[in-house]
Amino acid sequence: MAKNKSLPRPVPTLQEQLPELREGQSVALLQELHILTREGKLNQDTRRKLKQVYHLVQFIEPLLAEVLAARGDVTLADHGAGKSYLGFILYDLFFKSRPVGRVTGVETRAELVDKSQALASKLGFGRMDFLATTVQEALTHPGLPERIDVVTALHACDTATDDAIAFGLAKQASHMVLVPCCQAEVAGVLRQHKALSLSRSPLAELWRHPLHTREFGSQITNVLRCLQLEANGYNVTVTELVGWEHSLKNELILARRMADDRHGAREKARQRLMQVLDELGLPELKTRFAAAEVGSGPSAVTT
Repeated sequence: MAKNKSLPRPVPTLQEQLPELREGQSVALLQELHILTREGKLNQDTRRKLKQVYHLVQFIEPLLAEVLAARGDVTLADHGAGKSYLGFILYDLFFKSRPVGRVTGVETRAELVDKSQALASKLGFGRMDFLATTVQEALTHPGLPERIDVVTALHACDTATDDAIAFGLAKQASHMVLVPCCQAEVAGVLRQHKALSLSRSPLAELWRHPLHTREFGSQITNVLRCLQLEANGYNVTVTELVGWEHSLKNELILARRMADDRHGAREKARQRLMQVLDELGLPELKTRFAAAEVGSGPSAVTT
């Protein structure tokens, strides 16, 4: 008797391989970003990166829609854009179908900027620009829109996240979406003053060992960033970008500019920020995490 041969499994469709794929999404873009192969199959090597970006897009899209509904236009600046995965996916999913809105990727590496600009032209993404400049220089760069509504920084290393925050504060952005990475500056300062700190407070045991210094330094950096944002008139939410199986650098900071200073929240946050810096022996970082005293800076605005 002939043995029954098992039938070959059907090749999964692209939608089955990538459930996040939306109707009308550009397959050409996914191929250019090497998320899909030329045959239209999912590139497993980039699947993790794509899932991270998709997860982040879920947080950003409602913010863009909110600003668009409030003023009829919306601009986004993506700092440390790299290959601009985030910017391209956002443009494809949100901006492409609308007659207004602009995305600007800011990246110091000129070769990546040139490639991204060429890809945007190839795909017809006409309201997408790329600047080969630093975050500081972007503040006065003529190629950047005067008004920036949403600032993003995905895995901007060490103080690059602080530069993005400074940019957002200067532009009085309505929203900031930040995923910090590789914070080393605070840990370095903690390490310099470790002996003195141990003699003054038992709390210094939190960073006595080198591994703890690095981890505590990373943690306190983001705490200081949140206090800085709150002291400058933002409501801050901290959540997880994706599960730990995808990345250890997955802390997501969402900041929304408030229309008024409720219950003196700005001054309370500013004082708490200064207290934390003093308590941890980090006075030299007051400039890095500076927050204007209430009444000395620009007033809060709405979108």
